[in-house]
Amino acid sequence: MTRDGKHRVTARVRDLAWYRDNVSCMSACPVRTDAGRYVQLIAKGRDREALLVARSPNPLASICGRVCAAPCEDACRRGSIDEPIAIRGLKRFVTERFGAESEHPETADQLFQGRGDPGYQRPWSLPVQSRRGLRAPERRVAVIGAGPAGIACAHDLAVLGYPVTLIESTEELGGMMRHGVPEYRLPHDVMDREMSVLETLGVELRMNAPLSETHGLAELRAEGFDAIFIGVGAWRGRDLRVDGTELDGVIKAVDYLLNVNHGYRVNLGERVLVIGGGSVALDAARTAIVQEAITAPSLTDETIDDGMKTTLDAARTALRKGAREVHIASLESMDEMPAARSVQGREELDEAIAEGVIFHPSLGPKELLGTRRLERAVLQRVSRVFDDDGRFSPQYDPDVTETMEIDAVILAVGQTADLDFISPDDGVELTPAGTIAVDAETMATSAEGVFAAGDAAFGAKIIIDAVWGGKRAANSIDRYLRGIPLTEQPDMNVEIRQLDTATWSMPDSYERKPRRSPELIDIQRRTGVSELEQVYTPDEAREQAQRCLPCHVDTIYDASKCVLCNRCVDVCPESVLRLVPLENLDLENGDAAEFASDRGSDTSQGASALLKDDDRCIRCGLCAIRCPTGAFTMEQFSFVETEPTLEDE
Repeated sequence: MTRDGKHRVTARVRDLAWYRDNVSCMSACPVRTDAGRYVQLIAKGRDREALLVARSPNPLASICGRVCAAPCEDACRRGSIDEPIAIRGLKRFVTERFGAESEHPETADQLFQGRGDPGYQRPWSLPVQSRRGLRAPERRVAVIGAGPAGIACAHDLAVLGYPVTLIESTEELGGMMRHGVPEYRLPHDVMDREMSVLETLGVELRMNAPLSETHGLAELRAEGFDAIFIGVGAWRGRDLRVDGTELDGVIKAVDYLLNVNHGYRVNLGERVLVIGGGSVALDAARTAIVQEAITAPSLTDETIDDGMKTTLDAARTALRKGAREVHIASLESMDEMPAARSVQGREELDEAIAEGVIFHPSLGPKELLGTRRLERAVLQRVSRVFDDDGRFSPQYDPDVTETMEIDAVILAVGQTADLDFISPDDGVELTPAGTIAVDAETMATSAEGVFAAGDAAFGAKIIIDAVWGGKRAANSIDRYLRGIPLTEQPDMNVEIRQLDTATWSMPDSYERKPRRSPELIDIQRRTGVSELEQVYTPDEAREQAQRCLPCHVDTIYDASKCVLCNRCVDVCPESVLRLVPLENLDLENGDAAEFASDRGSDTSQGASALLKDDDRCIRCGLCAIRCPTGAFTMEQFSFVETEPTLEDE
């Protein structure tokens, strides 16, 4: 408020970048999937087109439809009104109908043929990528690691026309998606179908070919590879620094989950404690509460392999494999747990509680006790997890402890990648945390022609983060081999289409439709490794998709036509519009009077500005319908970004 009693209002003038970024689900997705677009297509029954949008930037769309942590849902603008759109469930709906696992896997071929209209497109999207044509087929690229980062990188480079060799240390593609995610969440046959496109694109596969200190980057260069991408996963579990971790009955989650996924029966006893707070750990406790333990070879020193996953996967798998009680002790409170920091995570947390997983928040391990075999775990109260600056710095109250009789402990306190194959002579700089130091935008390492992403560069993160890193590295490798600066910005083209206000409408009762996540198989009917989460029926998918508030469409205001009748403000059901005197307005990106003058407003006559809170706008269009002068219109935005080209190309 100013001295004369007038209230100051802060606002910003929108530009084209704002309208692009205003599609919040897309902006939150690491690979910039135009989720709003495919949700809106599903609402209209155009499922085949929706698949093209979902698949365009993401070669693992079918996998992500099942196990993505869905940052798009956390950012969904509908969530600021009631609950976000069930985007991940809708993605699975369209991949089941037209994706790699469907009866029509050829649907995505349109994208490889340079056809289709998959919404907003970036340089790493199909069909934009396919239209770029063959670049330099004589330039060879080696991709190390067949997890999500390596698969995404190999896929994109092959689309661009490069001969790619994918080098994997195990006998199967998928990395920890295959070896660490329980099959009831991600069936192996879905992965196989999704990844079969690599061979179709001509990628050479070298399986069971781990790199080592004697066969590493130097040897790959000697083979004639012009660029190398490192995308190995975090297969080493971190140790817990307390007494007793050497006792029988203590196992790292990375080892435990890998053996379970390979069919080995791990005898954990009747009471199991998982230590850690990672979001994936919920899966392990839910692996099948009523499923009988799988008859398979017992776990021995010979069968223990390195693997990777986080805390909650371990707990759920334990419960499904016959343990009577599964407990999770986490340093964080229930609200602070990584599993509770996303919409998907909170839903899985609730499901795990309903299925019987017992949580012990704000407790950390003090010591593990027993003679040769684990017998008890002593936990101590955690007074705070983060310091005043938000950094991880747990503090304990050693006087408040809890002792649990326990048969097994699964340690899920973090993972690291095995980078022993990198030698000092390679020139690849490592961080103090033991990861590969990379440029966060280009994925370039300190070594010429070597790029890295995924767990090797950023530690264990969600699958779609690894996919993004692999795709971004592929784009940088393409630029590197073509001699284009890695940081040069792409060109952006925009199309704006004015809609017919008279025919604009939203689905009936769309603003009152509640979020309904895909149903799960009833606990009493769960058997084997069948998927627990069900697929939406077409009617359910339409109902959920119709909740979308189309951020691609916005109300555009032309001040030169406005007569300040205030009808738009009066009719708005969410009260997101208001007229304010120009003299009370502060612009974040300019001077209000100058802005008004540039648009023909007479600032000497007490001009006003129309402000809109776009976060809460439900796109009903009533403001445009009610406006008597056409000052309000409904307009649709679409963007395409393309790579810079060389003059001789």
